[in-house]
Amino acid sequence: MIDSISHASIYVTDQEKALDFYVGKLGLEVRADVDMEVMRWLTLGVPGQDDFQILIETPIESFVGADSVDQIEGLLSKGALGLGFILNTDDCRKTFAELVEKGVEVIEEPTDRFYGIDCGIRDPFGNHIRITQPVAPEDYHPPN
Repeated sequence: MIDSISHASIYVTDQEKALDFYVGKLGLEVRADVDMEVMRWLTLGVPGQDDFQILIETPIESFVGADSVDQIEGLLSKGALGLGFILNTDDCRKTFAELVEKGVEVIEEPTDRFYGIDCGIRDPFGNHIRITQPVAPEDYHPPN
């Protein structure tokens, strides 16, 4: 039986630019950076959370086909690939202000939700990321 998730992935078009954004601006840390000949295995994680990594990958022609590389990059640049992931914080408004100060693109300011406070940002490639200050599940108050 499956007992955990260890990795998830997002597409980017430039892994060096991704490092600048995800490490330099969001504060994630590099977990692995390995040249695998056919691809660069670049994973990042939240400091102190060792059981989950995000693979930062570029669309590779030998994996998805030449036509698909262009299609993926086109959808990515439009922000049409959906939610990349959600990062948690203990103070959404403070984290949001820090990210704005660093020049991160905002798509939604901090908003009170039934599950806590969250906001939306976009990475330089078009990926949608949420920053959430969650409340405990027992304190959820979903709308009727």
